[in-house]
Amino acid sequence: MWEPVGMLATSARLLSLLSVLQRPREWTSAELAERLDVTTRTVRADVAKLRSLGYPVQSRPGLGGGYRLSAGSAMPPLLMDDDEAVAVAIGLGIAAGGGIDVESPSLTALAKLEQVMPSRLRHRVSAIRAATSTVGGSAVGIDLPALGVLASAVRGRERTRFDYTRPHEETRGRHVEPHRLIRWEKLWYLLAWDLDRDDWRIFRVDRAARPAPTGATFIARPVPGGDAAEYVTRSVIRGTWACHAVVLVHASAELVRSRIGFPLGIEALGPAVCRFTIGGSDADELARRLMALGADVEVLEGGALREAMGRLAERCRRAAGSAPG
Repeated sequence: MWEPVGMLATSARLLSLLSVLQRPREWTSAELAERLDVTTRTVRADVAKLRSLGYPVQSRPGLGGGYRLSAGSAMPPLLMDDDEAVAVAIGLGIAAGGGIDVESPSLTALAKLEQVMPSRLRHRVSAIRAATSTVGGSAVGIDLPALGVLASAVRGRERTRFDYTRPHEETRGRHVEPHRLIRWEKLWYLLAWDLDRDDWRIFRVDRAARPAPTGATFIARPVPGGDAAEYVTRSVIRGTWACHAVVLVHASAELVRSRIGFPLGIEALGPAVCRFTIGGSDADELARRLMALGADVEVLEGGALREAMGRLAERCRRAAGSAPG
């Protein structure tokens, strides 16, 4: 689940908790913890917070006891500024998008929040959603105003300038055509055409400061491979992991996705074959993960993985040839 930092995380949780408590039944702390994916200690703290805000949360102690809202009581509002409301809406939307449970607390809380949002904030939320692709995992806190500026520039196809800082390097100005925002694992990335370098570049949004659209629009260029999320995740894998490889898996892309647990780096080449860009901390780990797929695998790129496969095969051969004494 995406978690806004600090007070934003609390606001999102309180909205979700209220959505559950407004149903006409009593909930134990264990049930609430499971529904909201938090600890029972967090549930007790959030109930206390709701009470301090004026919400009439009743509790019945002992075995079989639980929490419920008093029926027929007027509900005071949760107060948030514009950026907090947008952050909570985006976070709830990402959490609700993780499944198809129409009764999920995140989804019902999101619906109630959007009903009372001013149109200007709904437009900001819509711009960020329209400009974003999501690939697995949970994202860290982000500068919402900056993210909103970049999302609007993506949506409006407007050239943008910002200051970008890479590790151990000086901050430099960048002038880009922003194409797509990608939220992968714990980070947000911007895929953009760098006008100064005349090539595609991937920027971490948390390192891009003071984004400012220039007013000049552009015609979108075709992304290499046709899929922005795939392009970004493949590039990040190659640049992030100590060991990476490209393999041909003789199984459907859907099967590989279901067994790997995340969709990145997998390209269907036919109904029963796919290309998989994989990364990890070491080659032996990658070999074990690939063998767990239960399908034939060919190593296309990655000498270290090929050697690790050989070591794993030799261990399996010795194990198969051993017999009790």
